Parts: sequence; C-alpha cells; structure tokens
Amino acid sequence: MLSTKELIRMVIVVKFVGIIGIRVLKTAIAVFISISIAKLCGLHSPESAGLLAILGIQVTKKQGIRNVMARICASLVSLVFGVILYMTLGFHYYVLALYVLVAFPVIHRLKFGDGIITGSVVFYHLYFAKEISVGVLVNELLLLLIGLGISTLINIVYMPQMDSQLKKQKEQIDRLFSIIFSKFALHLRDTNTVWNGAEILDAEAEIDKGIALAKKRQDNVLFSDPISDWHIYFFMRSEQLAMVERMSSLLATVYQSMPQGHSLATIFEEVADDVKHDYYVGRAENDLTLLENHFRSLPMPESRNEFEVRSSLFQLIRELKAYLNIAKKEQEHHKSSRSF
Repeated sequence: MLSTKELIRMVIVVKFVGIIGIRVLKTAIAVFISISIAKLCGLHSPESAGLLAILGIQVTKKQGIRNVMARICASLVSLVFGVILYMTLGFHYYVLALYVLVAFPVIHRLKFGDGIITGSVVFYHLYFAKEISVGVLVNELLLLLIGLGISTLINIVYMPQMDSQLKKQKEQIDRLFSIIFSKFALHLRDTNTVWNGAEILDAEAEIDKGIALAKKRQDNVLFSDPISDWHIYFFMRSEQLAMVERMSSLLATVYQSMPQGHSLATIFEEVADDVKHDYYVGRAENDLTLLENHFRSLPMPESRNEFEVRSSLFQLIRELKAYLNIAKKEQEHHKSSRSF
C-alpha cells in the first residue's frame, strides 16, 4: 500500500503535468536525454542535440516522423552547401547570407521547408568550427541523429489517448441534434414558438472540432487506414447537418398548425430521442413511411395556404427520410467495425 506522503507526491506530480502540458514534459525529457547521450559520446557542442530535440517534438506521431525526416534531409542539404561554399569561398560572414539566398529556395523546392531552421543550425556550426573535416561532419550527423532520434522515439513511445475526448465530442453533437429536433417538434405543434437556431451553429462548430480531433487521433496511429470510424461519424453528422439546415428553412414556411404537422412532430420527437443512442434505433423510419403514404392519399388542398403548408410538410418528410438513410448506412458500417 502507498503511504499518505507517496499519494500526496503522486497527486502533486499529476497536477504539475496537467499545468505544464504533456508536450512540454516530453520535450524536457528529450532535451535531457539527448544532451546526456551527446556528452557521453564526447561530441562537440552537445547542447545542440537538446535544441534539435526541442524541434523534433510534435503533437502527433505521424507529424513527428514527417517533421524529423524533413529536418534530417534539410540538414544533409545544408551540409552539402556548407562543404561547397566554405571550401570555395572560405569562412566569411557574407557566406552565411549567400547560404540563405542559395540553399533556402532549394530546400523549399525539395519540400523540406520544415527543416530550414535545423539546416541553418548545422550550417552555422560549420562556420563556427572554421574547418571542414570528416570529424566535424560526423559530429554534426551524430548530433542530428541523437537529437531528432530521441525526440522521435519519445513521440512514438507515448502520445495521449484521444478516444475519451472524441466520445465527449460525439455526445455533445448528439445532444445538440436532439435539441434541434425537439425544437422542430415544438414549432410543428405551435407555429408561434420562437427559436433562434443557435444549436445549429453550435453543432457546426462542434462537428468541425470533432473532425480535427479525429484527424489528430489518426495521425497518432502509425499503421492504419487513413479513414477511421470517427472520421466517418463526423462526416455523417456534417452531411446530416446540411439536411437539418434545409429542414429548418422549410420549417419557417410552416405557418399554420395541421394534423399532419402534429404527426410529423411526434416523429421528430422520436428522432430527438433516437439520436442520443449509440446505435441506429430505426423507430421513426416506419412511422415516416406511413405518414408519407397518408399524405399521398389526402384530397387536394382547399386553399393556397393549406397547399403551401402541406407542401412544406411533405418536403420535411423527404429531408428527414434522407437524414435517416445516412444514419442507417453509418450504423451498418459501425456494426462491421465496432471502433466506438
């Protein structure tokens, strides 16, 4: 059993990590390990390995690997320019400016732009060394491998799990959709109901946030399909939100309460409840089909107002059916994969 003091220490450590952030902690560890290894290897300017480690820590595993590859390649290009320029023109300060003019466009053209700073550090190291020799070049290469290698290793070894964040995001979006459909039902029962539609804007913002989180999570999985279930879920919600926006516009043209509107309100209430489930319930689909058939069997409208309202209600039914079809397809995919 842990003592009270040990528990207190653990709580303090957890709170401290929460304050400074996991990325800062990983960077500090990478800096310490990189400098320590560089010193053990007897390299000149071992602190540079720590600087390179700072540059190598990224927010996702894939981004970290891409970034490190760009930095290594840019540094190799800079070493080549260093050998050519210093051996040709000597170690003069104007060579530094010439390096920027010549090397930067080449590095960008080769799509190693993320490594420009790292490459510049390497070039400046050669300038301060005032010599081009095998020993100096090997020293720079080892500093690169140690600093960027350690940061990449730490990036791969630990990256915070994002499933809990994604689930919270999903719950928030589902809650907003539920509120929206409840508001639709209220308007169909009482056309005097006032609603500003704020939840639609909130849902759009939350979906965008969810898409960004899903991409970040996927970038932390090194060997996986580029499209995850989370991507599919948020894309589905994005498509459905477009339909919800069209339904909202149609709802604004329903300015008269009708029995068919009350029936549709009941279905919207069912959808408002169904959307909170983790799986496609499908209760509303049959009711919607019955209501659509009922609409087709109705006699012709007796007035222009009735015609306009019934037309809007019928279009609402069609949009809601399309919404449910997307939910059904997503559920079928979810059954086959079970990611969340």
